[in-house]
Amino acid sequence: MTGGGDPSPPPAAPLNLPRAILALLLCQLAGETIVLAARSIYPAIAFPGPVVGMALMFVLLVWRKGPDDGLDAASGAILRNLSLLFVPAAVGIVQYGPVLRDFGLTLAVALIASTVLTLLVTVGVFLLVARMQGKDAE
Repeated sequence: MTGGGDPSPPPAAPLNLPRAILALLLCQLAGETIVLAARSIYPAIAFPGPVVGMALMFVLLVWRKGPDDGLDAASGAILRNLSLLFVPAAVGIVQYGPVLRDFGLTLAVALIASTVLTLLVTVGVFLLVARMQGKDAE
């Protein structure tokens, strides 16, 4: 029987994970390079290179109208295993146990106070912008 049944879907293209990981690493490298070049001109710059790389990846994704399947799979795998990246932080906490014992309460108070202050400032800015936008609408 020819031409009588539903054609099977075309085979899916294989994922190109090395290319996707290379794209992630090249964006981070480009960000680090841009910040390093900017620091040679203006040494007071204290901006993290990976953040610039993330902005470059965002521009790339907007230009390409979203991630391809390989980049989606690679970034998903990285995000699923993100907790492994926090192992060095846990080791640091164990290594600096005496410092935390001596200054733990002070650090906890500073963390809580700065978190509350950040939340209050964020709410204040939100209310200010909402009020300004409300005046613009009138």
